[in-house]
Amino acid sequence: MTETAPAAPAAPAPHAAPAWARDAICWQVYPLGFCGAPRHREDLTGETYGGADGENVVHRLRRLTGWLDHLVALGANVLLLNPIFDSVSHGYDTLEHRRIDPRLGDEEDFDALVAGCRERGIRLVLDGVFNHISRLHPTARRAIAAGPGTEEGDRIRWAGTSPYGFEGNDDLVEVDLTDPVVQDRIVEIMSRWLERGADGWRLDAMYAAGAEAWAPILERVQAAHPEAWILGEVIHGDYPAFAAASGADSITQYELWKAIWSSLRDGNLFELAHALGRHQDFLDRFRQAGSGAAPLTFVGNHDTTRIASQLTDGRDLAAATALLALLPGVPALYAGDEFGAAAVKEERAGGDDAIRPWFPGSPDEVVAAHEAADAGGESPRSLQLLAPEATGRILEAHQRLLSLRRRERWLTTASVAVDESTLTNTWAQIVLTPSADGLEPGADGAADERPTPLTLVLNLGDEDLPAPGEVLETVNGADMLDAVGPAPEGTVPAHGIAVVR
Repeated sequence: MTETAPAAPAAPAPHAAPAWARDAICWQVYPLGFCGAPRHREDLTGETYGGADGENVVHRLRRLTGWLDHLVALGANVLLLNPIFDSVSHGYDTLEHRRIDPRLGDEEDFDALVAGCRERGIRLVLDGVFNHISRLHPTARRAIAAGPGTEEGDRIRWAGTSPYGFEGNDDLVEVDLTDPVVQDRIVEIMSRWLERGADGWRLDAMYAAGAEAWAPILERVQAAHPEAWILGEVIHGDYPAFAAASGADSITQYELWKAIWSSLRDGNLFELAHALGRHQDFLDRFRQAGSGAAPLTFVGNHDTTRIASQLTDGRDLAAATALLALLPGVPALYAGDEFGAAAVKEERAGGDDAIRPWFPGSPDEVVAAHEAADAGGESPRSLQLLAPEATGRILEAHQRLLSLRRRERWLTTASVAVDESTLTNTWAQIVLTPSADGLEPGADGAADERPTPLTLVLNLGDEDLPAPGEVLETVNGADMLDAVGPAPEGTVPAHGIAVVR
């Protein structure tokens, strides 16, 4: 008698991304810099830190509340924060995930921010730095004291007899995310802040531990909080496969980020066309997974040179802004880029300081902040602008393009293709077509009539050219920067864009 091998267990149903993420437009903020906190803690002495509850607390976090109306006016609806928890310096060297960094405030300040977001219909997403912790974190202290091969010691990763430093940083000790006690703590921390009002998590350096390490953690968190949105930071590799294996709802699309700035800077839209082909492949595979997951698109963040400084010709900010606003996925705008913030990331200690500046109390004071001198010492760097006199026009271009995206909700799940027959180094027609799952249900439950596709036309050349269709929106890069006046009707402006139907 021949025995039949037992059937393989059915794969678990994919976690469904929360419905609200379908319309998400993120405004990303690095709070420690934005709110003017000192770069390093001055109260870390001996075996203790922070002192008693309320000691050394400065209530800077509330500055963000003064910018929530700006977020809404911009067209965004998600506040995506970088670290706000107790840390030694830049926020990624965590000391205690259950406590707000005293340089920013306390739990009352967090509650006030949550309330301000709720009043305006804004979702709040926190940065979860769980892959590594400061050497001063109690878990790291105990593990280092116990050593490798012990119950306490094996809560962190080791390189021989030395703690494993994240990406060569000895002060950032990698945690073993497969340890059951570590997993319990991460689930507890994520749930604690979700219950307190957060709507999701950005998981820092998710690529380091890998999808399989994160899967059991996210399964538990999502079972208890099905409306939580999980964004994973992944630099290279197969984004859809990582999302499916880990349970993440979104993955950072670094491939597309690189292609956008380098193709615009170098005048090589063939590079962008190749990247958009890859992006469409990712979109198809995300869609096939049936989870509603999508990549996070961006042209800059807290770890990268500002887009205004990446581009040789500032007029090409028009194209970068349009690509961010209109390409399928979940767009994330790094705070300041909407004013033309300028700064270069440097590969050295403190090389991120310039791209993480302090912001004034309101958008009306941005130009004055640019003109302020650096305070020096432990203070964050001053905000720098590409063209202070153009901040209003750059902001208005962002508002118009994000407004178009809000009106054309299907763009989040659209299909994207470049018209190869017209493609040159300086001209690209990017066709955005509604997908079946991007259509809104009608009154009878059936999908409404499919919207007409849109074409985003990029013109990096020095001459205005005829638009290949009815023009719905244009941004003239020269007018945006220098107020030279609009291009003639029915054209795609030089160093500009047009959206046509």
